[in-house]
Amino acid sequence: MPGTPHDTPAEVGVGPWPGGPDAWPRLASGAPDPRYDPELLAHGDRRNVVDAYRYQTVEAIVADLDTRRNPFHVAIENWAHDLNIGSVVRTANAFNSAGVHVVGRRRWNRRGAMVTDRYLHVHHHPDAAALATWAAGAGPDGARLPIVGVDNVPGSVALETYVLPPRCVLLLGQESTGLTAAAQEVCDVVVHITQHGSTRSLNAGAAAAIAMHTWALQHVPR
Repeated sequence: MPGTPHDTPAEVGVGPWPGGPDAWPRLASGAPDPRYDPELLAHGDRRNVVDAYRYQTVEAIVADLDTRRNPFHVAIENWAHDLNIGSVVRTANAFNSAGVHVVGRRRWNRRGAMVTDRYLHVHHHPDAAALATWAAGAGPDGARLPIVGVDNVPGSVALETYVLPPRCVLLLGQESTGLTAAAQEVCDVVVHITQHGSTRSLNAGAAAAIAMHTWALQHVPR
């Protein structure tokens, strides 16, 4: 209604560390805790991070995430500067993937990632064959990581009936064309997400999220 004041959106994150510089986190020795960023402590932390990482430097957050990465990787073909790549990267961060692999063009559309790529290990491979070469020795003690394609192509297996490997690479294609023939050739298996409506395919970012969540349901203790 005219004249009715609008609610002010709640500010994201937290303000400056309460108590000022004298109250900033310190080590037992009394020295400043190096995990914390003085700029964030002084001015507040408005980043999209969980509360446990408030005020911490990117390097400190990455170091902590590295101690508990989930042993699956996410790869996506990048031939057309697909907007969905950023969304896939953001979801990979949410599931603490061991790494993200961009296959094809080195430059990718980062807009949807919302800077979450800073907390991940992002790798580049010029083509699917190069990704397969990397995966051949990327497991523990040089073991091979299986490559699981995600696409609704003929011969694919329903994801909901398939047990994903505990350590693997989930490979996705472009939004418009799906996995290329070259990418399908390097896959150990291609899985699809069973659909119940009229659309031919799922958004690539949504398919990636479902695949990662399925992996987590099967392999992350609850």
